Amino acid sequence: MSDVTAIKNLVEKHKALRQEIAKVIVGQTEVVDQILLSIYTGGHSLLIGVPGLAKTLMVNTIAQTLGLNFKRIQFTPDLMPSDILGSEILDEKRNFKFIKGPIFSNIILADEINRTPPKTQAALLEAMQERSVTIAGQQYKLELPFFVLATQNPIEQEGTYPLPEAQLDRFMFAIELKYPSVEEEIEIVKKTTSDDTVQINSMFSPAEIIEVQHLVRRIPVPDNVVSYAVNLVNRTRPNLESSSDYVKQYIDWGAGPRASQNLILGAKAHAAINGKFSPDIEDVQAVTMGILRHRIIKNYKAEAEGVSEEDIILKLL
Repeated sequence: MSDVTAIKNLVEKHKALRQEIAKVIVGQTEVVDQILLSIYTGGHSLLIGVPGLAKTLMVNTIAQTLGLNFKRIQFTPDLMPSDILGSEILDEKRNFKFIKGPIFSNIILADEINRTPPKTQAALLEAMQERSVTIAGQQYKLELPFFVLATQNPIEQEGTYPLPEAQLDRFMFAIELKYPSVEEEIEIVKKTTSDDTVQINSMFSPAEIIEVQHLVRRIPVPDNVVSYAVNLVNRTRPNLESSSDYVKQYIDWGAGPRASQNLILGAKAHAAINGKFSPDIEDVQAVTMGILRHRIIKNYKAEAEGVSEEDIILKLL
């Protein structure tokens, strides 16, 4: 099948996929799109939102529609790396046997990732980066496709372990979940308080998702679009001579090269689901907020004046 036909197929499948997800999830189309874009590119996502916004239900529904298996791990202060990765036990013949942990699944919902100590966070992040885990010197490959969708609750910061910048950088998107509108909330309440059960159909197989990831990487990108993405990321760095006074005034630390790579990958996937055979600058702009939000470190002046990461990104765009 040619790539042109494959992109046309992807457009149809993406539409059908969104309709399936909408049977269960009301609204949140932008959030769903960003999660799907990260899946089409093989990236991981961080979901930031207050409790009760159906993050688990959303991830579970997306996993079902994609035909992938799904595990949820509740992160707590006493969670150990072995609780995620698995551990070796002695069997009845006194041989060591590896019992796989919940990480051996296609989609992992890492619930409240900032509630667990750095040692356990690091175990998950190695799996995200390497697509494998090492137990007692033995390496075990994870089944592909493999995605981590981690959640963070922005309100309660008591007793939490914020992810260091270098670990945040491993998430392709930071996606903010906002409260539903009144109309959406009425629909949610009606749906969730009735006895109706919804039948979800899976639109993809794991092999097809891997094929989509290869397709996205094969999409050609014009040089001017790559230049635009790289220059946009460059403009977030306050320590460069070319930085604007605004950036120097409000940013402590800008985004690294991984942001430029993710902007291009995200733009390719965004172009593909919209039936375009090559991304343009609008596609880069469409994914910028989710990709740069968690990679910009504001300074005290920005905090004091109530300048948000969104304000800074909109100013850069």
